[in-house]
Amino acid sequence: MAKGKIKVTTENIFPIIKKFLYSDHEIFLRELIANATDATKKLKALSSIGEFKGDIGDDTIEVTLDKKAKTLTVKDRGLGMTEEDVKKYINQIAFSGAEEFVDKFKDQEDAAGIIGKFGLGFYSSYMVAEKVQIITKSYLDESAVIWECDGSPEFSLNKHKKEDRGTEIILYIDDDSVEFLEEARIKTLLDKYCKFMPVAIKFGEKSEWIDNKKGKKDKDGKVEQEEIKVDNIVNNPAPAWTKSPSSLKEEDYNGFYKELYPMNFEDPLFHIHLNVDYPFNLTGILYFPKISANMEVQKDKIQLYSKQVFITDSVEGIVPDFLILLHGVIDSPDIPLNVSRSYLQADGAVKKIASHISKKVSDKLEELFKKDRADFESKWDDIKIFIEYGMLSDEKFAERAAKFSLYKSTDGKYYTMEELTKKITPAQKDKDDKLVYLYTNNVEEQHSFIDAATTKGYEVLVMDTHLTAHLVGKLEQSVENTTWARVDADTIDKLINKDEEIPSKLDDKEKEKIKPVIEEVMPKGKFNVQFESMSETDQPMTIVQPEFMRRMKEMQATGGGGMAMFGGAMPDTYNLVVNTNHPLISKILKEKDKKKQAAITKRTADLALLSQNMLKGEELTKFINQSLELI
Repeated sequence: MAKGKIKVTTENIFPIIKKFLYSDHEIFLRELIANATDATKKLKALSSIGEFKGDIGDDTIEVTLDKKAKTLTVKDRGLGMTEEDVKKYINQIAFSGAEEFVDKFKDQEDAAGIIGKFGLGFYSSYMVAEKVQIITKSYLDESAVIWECDGSPEFSLNKHKKEDRGTEIILYIDDDSVEFLEEARIKTLLDKYCKFMPVAIKFGEKSEWIDNKKGKKDKDGKVEQEEIKVDNIVNNPAPAWTKSPSSLKEEDYNGFYKELYPMNFEDPLFHIHLNVDYPFNLTGILYFPKISANMEVQKDKIQLYSKQVFITDSVEGIVPDFLILLHGVIDSPDIPLNVSRSYLQADGAVKKIASHISKKVSDKLEELFKKDRADFESKWDDIKIFIEYGMLSDEKFAERAAKFSLYKSTDGKYYTMEELTKKITPAQKDKDDKLVYLYTNNVEEQHSFIDAATTKGYEVLVMDTHLTAHLVGKLEQSVENTTWARVDADTIDKLINKDEEIPSKLDDKEKEKIKPVIEEVMPKGKFNVQFESMSETDQPMTIVQPEFMRRMKEMQATGGGGMAMFGGAMPDTYNLVVNTNHPLISKILKEKDKKKQAAITKRTADLALLSQNMLKGEELTKFINQSLELI
């Protein structure tokens, strides 16, 4: 029998482990199973080169609970350890001192950053256990040993009668961690951390129904089913991302998507299979889900792995921001397993991986665009929010996206920016030779403005996501002598000012005379009345919202855009454009009866409000009733 002290520079190491790792104490199970997985894989490697001659046999890792004994056991049939191995790898912890440890990690927010940093994978057990036993036998067929420690520096190491190869870690769960004696809790952790580990993991048994072995049939002549118990394997050791893309079909990728997200009932639009071995190792599958135009982003949908061991699903700051819209898996052995999220964000290798993934995404999109443009166009409305987000958050992606990003017109045609610019240049330059891109965010509500633009032969784009205001701002900055304007930002002749003046039927005195009449019937403080010489066939009154102020307000609503200068929420301001050449305006001006004049003015203004969906409540009801009376 051997006795001794664990070689640490302080006798308070276990209380420190509990104190500083407790916030993330569930990580212990991942650590133990990861160790068991490594031991199993190493044995297979030795067998493949002839250094282990025995039969590997069943290499399943087994997790068992005993609520009565208050134990949780992780058992493998891997390499195992000799007595010397136990002394070397278990009894020695490389700490420079408790004081330095406490000082270095006192503000540590991610416990996973501590585990592994100093070889604490096994010792994370003491976050939940009051005592731990290790029963192990080496593949070298030496005598088995049992190691035991109650969380103090005192340990015991004795011979044991264990006959089979491998290691059992037995945790005697502490009273403050009894949650880890619950089957449902362990099942959740296995699903979270071990779902795709490369060695089969058994946790209890499950029922399966098979044909009756005796061939007994029911009254309908069908063979009766009987229930049998089989091992409950909780993981998939060979997930799709570990296989060659050439060996997988579309249904395989969609099946794996369902495996990742069983509650997501829609198939993804398409996927990218990552398979890189230089300048770093990287595998994975990224999926493009359908994303709603209102940008209800589902975060934490990309799972980060290292050698099939789950690290985190909080990848913000680790991969480019716009990739949080994607779903799927990224796996790289170059990403350390036991490091903090802050470390990952600062790690140079991780940054290179993130940059490479961004490039792969853009390359795939360009490939899909070139391979089958019609199919790409059919998916565009579902992925455009993702592309826009990428263009706004990643400058290099924006440069690449110029080759495949599309702009849809109100007549359903799709253009690249190069194609669009070529098409509109002849017609949509103003008097200052500035190219004007017109867009709408609501085809139905802005149909009258769209009709006015298309009648003149102008192209109007449909840009209806919450990022539109930010995107058009970026596009204006990217190309000199261009501007973007929503079709309801002004009358069409002002949006693309050709300097083609139409004589006005009202002089300045007449405008001043009619202006207070119009202002009287409009809601106070919200509308600025302005006069414009337009065609007699244009609307008598039109409500527009100036591009700059409206765009700033939209940008404020979605964040960004330098809103601080406006000191909070921006008000809704509109211009009521009065067509000085419309016969109805002349009629209002000439009407002597003040009540009748006000009534005609009110009804004309209400028509303008109605066209902008701004007539609501009692005012809308009153307008409809008056219209019915006229009929």
